[in-house]
Amino acid sequence: MDMSRITRWTFYVALWASLGLVLSLELFFNRRADLINMGKIPQVDFLDLAIPQFGRALMWASLAPFIRQLWLKVPLHRGRWFGGVGFHLGMSFMVMVTYYLGRMLSYSMFWQSPSFERGFWSPALQGFYGRNLIDMAYYWGVIGLSYGLRLREEFSRESLKAARFESRLMEAELKALKQQLNPHFLFNTMNTIAVLVREERNHEAVTLIARISSLLRMSLENTGVQTVPLRQEMDFLTRYLEIQQMRFGDRLTFKIDVDPAAMEAIIPNLILQPLVENAVLHGIAGKVQSGCVQISARVHDERLELEVRDDGPGFPLNGAGPISDGIGLTNTRVRLAHHYGADYQLVLKSQPAHGVTASLVLPFNASARAPVA
Repeated sequence: MDMSRITRWTFYVALWASLGLVLSLELFFNRRADLINMGKIPQVDFLDLAIPQFGRALMWASLAPFIRQLWLKVPLHRGRWFGGVGFHLGMSFMVMVTYYLGRMLSYSMFWQSPSFERGFWSPALQGFYGRNLIDMAYYWGVIGLSYGLRLREEFSRESLKAARFESRLMEAELKALKQQLNPHFLFNTMNTIAVLVREERNHEAVTLIARISSLLRMSLENTGVQTVPLRQEMDFLTRYLEIQQMRFGDRLTFKIDVDPAAMEAIIPNLILQPLVENAVLHGIAGKVQSGCVQISARVHDERLELEVRDDGPGFPLNGAGPISDGIGLTNTRVRLAHHYGADYQLVLKSQPAHGVTASLVLPFNASARAPVA
């Protein structure tokens, strides 16, 4: 038996034992008060009163699983609430009456009360008064407890789900940071610098060193930053593409077309970098002739429309190709879901020999209305 089950059973035992104690104490002090009011000595045997009341609590404890199953089979909202609530009102009354008659029968059989010398039904009916309706409250208390436990379980599941989502998000952010300083990208850049130095193209080598230094400085400054203006994202992508352009030479050109109204839009940091990297590595690198990467951004109807397009060989939309590995879509979607919930669109379109287009539509958030990180 694990600790959670032990804790649960301890809670149930303590709950019903507390109910029996409360009932016993209430009856004990009521009896004492009655005797005092009658001018008699308030001598009341607590044990004689407690045994029936603890038995009452034990009865309801044993009925609790049955009532819970009834509630699961016939929830309160059944039949637009009228059916479910009406059913349980009737059942609670039947359980109360059954318990009351069973209790009176036990008194007549085991305690030999003088009240039952003339028969059973007459004193039973006379003793049926409003105070027995509290047993109906116990029935509804079990239902209320069941609702509370269900809410607690759902809250625990949601908390666990949120924790797992947060773990996936942290993993995605870590992978995004690794992509930000991709070892292969750095290696290829250093190799390009070495080639330029050997060919005595010193001015170009110095320019490339300056650009990679600037890119690394931006990377370090943005470490841990969740959201940035689109202007800053475009600055980073421009430096990234300039470095790639020096590596690929005339085989790579790029064009950035951003609506001025979109420049101050707040977006997740480096959300476009995996898409641009994929366009270069799987679009341009796969071509013999020159190719172009285009990045555009527009604001339309309070939505920010982003697009990354290449004119490379493309890929078939049948599960093959770079979509499953190189593009980093899984991490991108996790990050987008964290920032925007379901309020975003990320769509890939590809035509063989005509390249790939990645379209991203986000809520337009200016710097004063940045999304929650």
